Amino acid sequence: MFKNFINALKVKETRNKILLTILLVLIYRLGCWIPVPGVDATAFQAQIAGDEGFLGLLSSVSGGALANGAILAIGISPYISASIIIQLLTIAIPSLERLSKMGDEGKKRIATYTKIAALILAIAQAVAIVISFEGVLKESTLGAGFTLPTWVVGIVVTLVLIAGSMFTFWLGEKITELGIINGQSLLIFVGILSTAATSLLTNFTNIFNGDMGSLTELLLFLLALILIFGFIVWIDGSERKVPVQYAKQIKGRKMYGGQSTYIPIRVNATGVMPIIFAMSLLSFPQLVMSIFVNTKTSSFYQWYSKWLGTGSWVYIILVGLLITFFAYFWTQVTFNPEDISKSIQQNGGFIPGIRPGKPTAEYLKKISNRITLFGALFLSIIAIVPSLLFKSISGGLVGAFSATGLLIVVSVALEFDKSLEAQMLMKSYKGFLK
Repeated sequence: MFKNFINALKVKETRNKILLTILLVLIYRLGCWIPVPGVDATAFQAQIAGDEGFLGLLSSVSGGALANGAILAIGISPYISASIIIQLLTIAIPSLERLSKMGDEGKKRIATYTKIAALILAIAQAVAIVISFEGVLKESTLGAGFTLPTWVVGIVVTLVLIAGSMFTFWLGEKITELGIINGQSLLIFVGILSTAATSLLTNFTNIFNGDMGSLTELLLFLLALILIFGFIVWIDGSERKVPVQYAKQIKGRKMYGGQSTYIPIRVNATGVMPIIFAMSLLSFPQLVMSIFVNTKTSSFYQWYSKWLGTGSWVYIILVGLLITFFAYFWTQVTFNPEDISKSIQQNGGFIPGIRPGKPTAEYLKKISNRITLFGALFLSIIAIVPSLLFKSISGGLVGAFSATGLLIVVSVALEFDKSLEAQMLMKSYKGFLK
């Protein structure tokens, strides 16, 4: 990875793209520290501290921007949720399904629908945050003794949060256009690392103050982190290779085909999507409740957070079940055995020992279901075990990496490395042609 990065910096075009990407990321991180006018950032941070519900999850993904009361507090989360909703509706609504198969024009229309849905969700989240933090809003005194009431300040804060979310989405699009990596993934990656850095910095401060227990906790945490990262990378590269043999075809005086290849079916083909689906679904009730009830005084909200909130046993069981369900669901979306079977048959290919057509589709579906089960178990383990393990080592280090964060960090890092490698390979081909 480091070798590819160093080689990429030697190429002027790629180096400029990397530097522009870093600049856009720095702008994003700067926006995560600029407070929203009209809020008390200290009170914001005090209220978000210790919240393990929807607001706590939103703050950790945005790199602590919500705890800072920053203008980019909502971050990219509305767009991610909107993308999930549109993808689910694409399967359920025939008209959207037809759009998804219409090529670039259909993709542009679906992207427009996704932006509209992201705007609606950004409005809902901004309203929820303002209502939840109503107690920390303060009146703004203007010149000549004129004072804006709290409700006007609340409207201004809501508009700023919505604009900040749309600006974050724009930054992600610009990073994607540069061609280095998907911008939305990179912004989430940076936010998670920022949260981790803050947790680790607190631990280092305790060590410098003479707390040797914090040193032991840090060493155990890093050891567990390395083992978990190694396990994720190992599973991420695991795949089942289904052999495919293509028959020889004689066209004119030339012979075509006769080659052997394989269909790679990855163990974790669904990536982090099932975890995001499951946690988004479980956090949605807390989002709705945060709009209509006071999260600090509502007894029902406190009961829900205790028994169904993050870290509860019921929550853990539901996460595991939902991850398994969404893993199979997402596999059905991304892997269609019937289409693959038809493509193999039309190109004169076959799987050794399996008849072409329907038997091939059933064979591929059987393999996919088995591998998906192992992938779902892997995702469930990653979603549950690391948080419990980190919590047993040190409660203060739990926020360093969440279950979703572990997978996102590794996935984005591997994606970045593959993207750089592909760009360097493209440059090599261009140089060869010249």
